[in-house]
Amino acid sequence: MIRTKRKINKMRGSRSIGGGCTKKRRGAGNKGGKGNAGASKQHWTWTAKYDPDHYGKHGFKRPQKMIKKSNSVNLSYLDEKSEEFIEKGIASKEGDAIVIDVTKLGYNKVLAKGKITKTLNIKSPSFSASAVSKIEEQGGEAIEL
Repeated sequence: MIRTKRKINKMRGSRSIGGGCTKKRRGAGNKGGKGNAGASKQHWTWTAKYDPDHYGKHGFKRPQKMIKKSNSVNLSYLDEKSEEFIEKGIASKEGDAIVIDVTKLGYNKVLAKGKITKTLNIKSPSFSASAVSKIEEQGGEAIEL
């Protein structure tokens, strides 16, 4: 039943305002503890209703050594910086193709974002499917290490 008037208004003038004996509302002795105190004892009904996952283990966290972190690079970046890589000695030129080993740059995957204008032979541990097709479309080669 929904109360039309608040209990506090209804009980105005009474000594205990609906709290039973006046001693019962006094101090902190009848709270049953602070915070989550008594969650498995006197406040169990509250815990069961509002915090059912309070107890026990939930979920699974993968070990960090099992998680493979991929450091990827886009084709557009390799195409733009290819001349700079040749000057630094990171890449080499074989005929009309530029050979780039992305592991020397600290990457382990090649992605297909952007356009390529040069013939690139790229060595990498892994490629995206669209990156392979873009490289071969330009006359280059995707070499998996």
